[in-house]
Amino acid sequence: MKKIILPILLSFLFSQTDSGTLSPVVTYWKTLTQEEKETFLFSYITQVYETHSELKNTVGYGGITEWYYENRAEMIYGIFDQLEKVRISDMVQWIDEFYSHGEYANKPFYEALEFSYRFAEAAGSNMWEKYENLKFDKIQPGKD
Repeated sequence: MKKIILPILLSFLFSQTDSGTLSPVVTYWKTLTQEEKETFLFSYITQVYETHSELKNTVGYGGITEWYYENRAEMIYGIFDQLEKVRISDMVQWIDEFYSHGEYANKPFYEALEFSYRFAEAAGSNMWEKYENLKFDKIQPGKD
């Protein structure tokens, strides 16, 4: 069963449409309540982690496993490391903010998650302050 689910999951995570229609993930996201979005987000980051672990165990390192780590799982590991500082509910608000802008309405979920993660951990009490702090390198997300 896992051998069937993994290719389906990978195609789902890597696909995106360039047409003017909303992607299924964005459409689904917009129908959820705040609590359901938090559950979805935690499930998503858990699934990415589990997929990376499964790739390491079945395929080994290098190739698709390396690509998956660099393009999906690395950020997820960072999110897990920051869960004591960055709340899932804050990340949900930033994902909502990302998708509220028309030009981002059909971007893949991982791009919204990256946006959310950067802004949730940024210094500042509102979006403008966070943007200014990120823009002028007053903080450097992901760097120790």
